[in-house]
Amino acid sequence: MTDRINRHWRLAAHPEGLAKASDFEWRESPVRTLEDDELLVRVLYLSLDPATRAWISEYESYVKPVAVGEIVRGATIGEVVESRNARFAAGDIVTGALGWQSFGISDGKGLLKISNAAHLPIPLSDWFAVFGHVGLTAYVGLLDIGQPKSGETLVVSAAAGAVGSLVGQIGKIHGLRVVGIAGGEEKCRWVTEECGFDAAIDYKSEDVPERLKELCPDGIDIDFENVGGEILEAVIGRLAQNARIVLCGMISQYNVTEAPPGPRNLVNVLMKRGRIEGFIALDHYARAPEAFRDLGTWCAEGRLMYRMDIVDGLENAPIALNKLFDGSNRGKLMIRVAESASSTTG
Repeated sequence: MTDRINRHWRLAAHPEGLAKASDFEWRESPVRTLEDDELLVRVLYLSLDPATRAWISEYESYVKPVAVGEIVRGATIGEVVESRNARFAAGDIVTGALGWQSFGISDGKGLLKISNAAHLPIPLSDWFAVFGHVGLTAYVGLLDIGQPKSGETLVVSAAAGAVGSLVGQIGKIHGLRVVGIAGGEEKCRWVTEECGFDAAIDYKSEDVPERLKELCPDGIDIDFENVGGEILEAVIGRLAQNARIVLCGMISQYNVTEAPPGPRNLVNVLMKRGRIEGFIALDHYARAPEAFRDLGTWCAEGRLMYRMDIVDGLENAPIALNKLFDGSNRGKLMIRVAESASSTTG
């Protein structure tokens, strides 16, 4: 390779509200020489996730916030172009948190080799739509935290999102009745007609509490919560006895400058003997082999549908990030950073 210039985004300021272009700084610098046990990865795809907004805030969450001046954090898929690490060779396809950059140098820790990249049931560009942190989050969140039983009612907020759409389909595979909550007629139609949800509620045009009352007359057994705020409050109002709330995300609050009060009806969790449990996929990587095996099988069998929203060019990452919050994204949001030198990109 002759082009060894690392193009990357560094955080210029912790955003207030929606992230702005001025919150990021574009830099270019030569890639340094590798040291022993290091490898150089050319980033092919960058995943943009709601969690990215939490990471670039000034407040610590489950990981330290990205500091001003640091490369913005992000999950990636890349191709090893040079290695002085015995565990990796040039041409290997790997995934890990290399961040918003075109090249990443690593000691190998935190990198997963996608050993069967040439034989995936989906193109490599779609990896994060089914596997990776998205697939693991949906799988572990519903099956391990939600503890579903056939015949129960599952409600999924942000149902047309990458995680939510998988959750609903895994729920159907396990015999659940699934109701999704999404924004807009098109998204609601997609989760019912393509993903097989039993029903969908358009929170933009419908009364969510009333629709939940109609669609969940016997209550909600499992809530896979991605939104929080008023949506979570509406769900809590319809809980069944011994309900489980799987707290995956609170996307409605990631860009607020002042946290809203509530939910105001938490007493219903007590009255229904419910359980609320938050979880982070990072804590469950021991489950990844089983999760990825099952997800791959279901995908190969045509039982999992997904959509991709791929934006070309690392330079567009700051603008594309807000697609997650303005409702304009359709499926798993990715940045195509570069094309692979091999044919494993599908």
